[in-house]
Amino acid sequence: MGSISTPNTEEFDVVIVGAGLSGINAAYRVQTQLPGYTYTIIEARNAIGGTWDLFRYPGIRSDSDLHTFGFPWRPWLAAKAIADGDSIRNYIRESAEEFGIDKKIQYNTKLVAADWGSDEQKWFLSTESKNKGSSGKLKARFVVFSTGYYDYDEPLKANIPNLEAFKGQTIHPQFWPEDLDYTGKKMVIIGSGATAITIFPVAAKKAASQNLPKNIPLDPHFKPRYNPWEQRLCVCPDGDFYTALKNGNTDIVTGNIKSVTETGLIMDSGKEIDADIIITATGLKIMLAGGTKISIDGKHVNPNEKFLWKNTMIQDVPNAAVIIGYTNASWTLGSDTAALLICRILKRMESMNLTSATPSLGRTSSPSSNGYITGSEEKLKVNGNIEARDPQWDGMKEMKLLDLNSTYVEKAKGILPKTGDRGPWQPRSSYFADAWGSVFGNITRGVRYEGGGGKKVV
Repeated sequence: MGSISTPNTEEFDVVIVGAGLSGINAAYRVQTQLPGYTYTIIEARNAIGGTWDLFRYPGIRSDSDLHTFGFPWRPWLAAKAIADGDSIRNYIRESAEEFGIDKKIQYNTKLVAADWGSDEQKWFLSTESKNKGSSGKLKARFVVFSTGYYDYDEPLKANIPNLEAFKGQTIHPQFWPEDLDYTGKKMVIIGSGATAITIFPVAAKKAASQNLPKNIPLDPHFKPRYNPWEQRLCVCPDGDFYTALKNGNTDIVTGNIKSVTETGLIMDSGKEIDADIIITATGLKIMLAGGTKISIDGKHVNPNEKFLWKNTMIQDVPNAAVIIGYTNASWTLGSDTAALLICRILKRMESMNLTSATPSLGRTSSPSSNGYITGSEEKLKVNGNIEARDPQWDGMKEMKLLDLNSTYVEKAKGILPKTGDRGPWQPRSSYFADAWGSVFGNITRGVRYEGGGGKKVV
């Protein structure tokens, strides 16, 4: 049985969750490729921009070039390829305004639960209004989760011994205080990723030259324990990170923290570091679909137990997509291939009068003409129904969705969906292959399409 709608339930063809870069891009694709469709964007915060509106730490900037990070339908025209956060946020806002997408956004509206009703072949969405303290209901034929891949409300907990003993300020970059005055303060930045690399030169104040100072050795500070792209590459334009190291008021320490004291840190080596402020730039807390509780006819779905079809749709979950970009290229490239793929699926459903598309390991096209399974075929239970398991997926090996060994990714095991080693279940590898596949690739292999009344079709 599906959820029950009320007279006040708004209904849309497509509901997009999140008004960040991926959500705005998905909205553009829907309104241009499916002009007769109704859609809305629900945004938990009170502004466009997603990551680029949330993060306000000093020096925030892109970690990939804006010429590929920007929208393909409104190219980034500025000469500076690595742009600051304010410029990116304005670019997203202006793009939405130019195409009327901003008028489709419902702000301060958080999606808390999504239940697919098989009887109506629609999603029943439960929302909470952050500023009114009230709840709401929406219905949708298709849901696009453009919520990024991390928790906006809670950062990754820093596993730093005795951190609570510190008497100064402890700050996570995700929630940088607007009124923080660190002038003349001793600041320790813990971390070695893009955030730390970005904050460091701004906090240290820039000087006028590029290169590693002679008093700071290459090994161990700049000899990582991992290969390129096993963790994301950190870009420092014009060598500003190294310039900051030459100022004389900065240093770099490589090693493990033994303990935090009231006034600073003690390293395993015995080195003591005094601090007034500790910045824990130690990563993000991975989260899928913004933490929305997903269910099918009231039965909870655990996305981490499912495979991801073409890096976009969750196995056994009808008419829903999660936008996951690239870890070794601009995020937008991946989000756009997903948006184009979604539009193709919706167009197919429209042209054939279909009501749902569900990625499945079961037989999605029967070898027999009548579309029914036979008693001799292996059975697979899917959302309470029995299907024949497709033998082409037998023995499929599980692979990581995000092919990184960063701490925050390793700690996310058991949270994200899985990918496989074959067919449409494989992880992203090449933008060019994905771009071709989103426009010309097979969209029936591994997908069960249904028409009115739950009739299975090829």
